[in-house]
Amino acid sequence: MSVAPLTLGEVVGRTAAYFATAGSTSPRLDADLVVAHALGLERLEVYTQFDRPLRPDELAAARELVARRGRREPIAYILGKRGFRRIELEVGPAVLVPRPETEVLVEWVLDAAPEGAAVLDWGTGSGAIALALADERPDLAITGIDASGEALAVAAANGTRLGLEVEWVASDGFAALGGRRFGVIAANPPYLSEAEFADAPPELGFEPRRALVGGPRGDEVIAAIAAAAPAHLIPDGVLIMEIGGGQAATAAALLETAGFADIAVRADLAGIDRTVFARRC
Repeated sequence: MSVAPLTLGEVVGRTAAYFATAGSTSPRLDADLVVAHALGLERLEVYTQFDRPLRPDELAAARELVARRGRREPIAYILGKRGFRRIELEVGPAVLVPRPETEVLVEWVLDAAPEGAAVLDWGTGSGAIALALADERPDLAITGIDASGEALAVAAANGTRLGLEVEWVASDGFAALGGRRFGVIAANPPYLSEAEFADAPPELGFEPRRALVGGPRGDEVIAAIAAAAPAHLIPDGVLIMEIGGGQAATAAALLETAGFADIAVRADLAGIDRTVFARRC
């Protein structure tokens, strides 16, 4: 007796159940996205084809991607892309997955940057911050720096694909910038402590550690940026940094010690103090 082939709906249902046991916090959404991507469909098309039997080659393609997500590889790496504000970025293991909380930083830069300002995106990664700013404020002169050549290649490719102009510079910290100064420095530095990284969800193990872990305490890179940034800001220029939960007081103290004024903090949508602002005197 022949066995009836599995339908698309059955595969999605079984996949969602498997992802739930594997620890996904959004198993049905993950199942929709992974199966749709494996079959070359939009997510809506999955629902309009629920009763369609899948061919063996389609099942094989789905199983491969389902196995990756079952190992808790980030969905963005499996799909190869992630939306951020108004743009879609290609992403992979060389760069962090852009996160919604970083939009708080982008919004603050958009508010603070004067017309035509020179803006530096410190540690650009996929180019998310720099390219979102270029998309929404084409008047800005934006430079993105990163110590990773692989990350810069991803950022540059995203910029080319999106048709957005950003200057990309390979730089370990501020080292390659010489005496250049900017009106705004935006930074999403690594700010997890070693202990926080050890206790983090498995997905973070797939992302570049250098972009996540700031050191044993977690605030080491924040401190380094606070100390070095004044030399790269024009008078009254501003530094806007993303920080980890519980780091607001420490970050503010570091910025005050470095001679900054008008220090302020904004929370993300979860109510966590996520972004710190400071002005060079």
